[in-house]
Amino acid sequence: MNVVVVAAHPDDEILGAGATLARHVQGGDEVHAVVLADGALSRYEDHMVGELQAGGVAAARHIGFASLRFEAFPDQRLDQVAIVDLTQHVETILAELQPDIVYTHFRGDVNVDHAFVAQAVWTACRPYQMPQLRLIAAFETPSSTEWASAGQGAAFRPTLFVDVGTTIQCKLAAMSCYTSELRDYPHPRSLRALRERASYWGSVVGLSAAEPFEVLRGLR
Repeated sequence: MNVVVVAAHPDDEILGAGATLARHVQGGDEVHAVVLADGALSRYEDHMVGELQAGGVAAARHIGFASLRFEAFPDQRLDQVAIVDLTQHVETILAELQPDIVYTHFRGDVNVDHAFVAQAVWTACRPYQMPQLRLIAAFETPSSTEWASAGQGAAFRPTLFVDVGTTIQCKLAAMSCYTSELRDYPHPRSLRALRERASYWGSVVGLSAAEPFEVLRGLR
């Protein structure tokens, strides 16, 4: 199967679904990552764009991505991009990759870029646009999904849990490549907190570690 993860910023692809993507690779699937915004220019100096991308390339090696794309949309300014332009850009990429499974952000995240990427991907994956798609699912992004206000809409309520007991260490190794994005414990983007989060979600369904997803559409 072809699997595509569409993320807003460098590191989101690992934070949200890294262990699940590693499991896909181990199972023989071809996994592609698409990062739409530069992830740096609203917070760091210009040179950090290259540093983040280098971290992403190193992380991709740990997971085993077949391809990794960095697009050039503005960090923390996707609300200033016409949604039709963002959607059409995603449509073009997905038309080339022809995924069977797509993972992307939860629309209710506190980070506005995540919300716009989620909307664009959901629209690009409408049934008559991508009839081959078997699953589209939204992941949580630690330090964004859980910090959203209740007034923003529905809370993240996962309906799919992936057993990542054998791949959680691969996710942590990949995340370690994003040195500028790691934080000290108990921050949600610390390695210890990410491991604890996987353990928590695993405990919900009787596993040692799991990654959670909201199924937006699934075909069986």
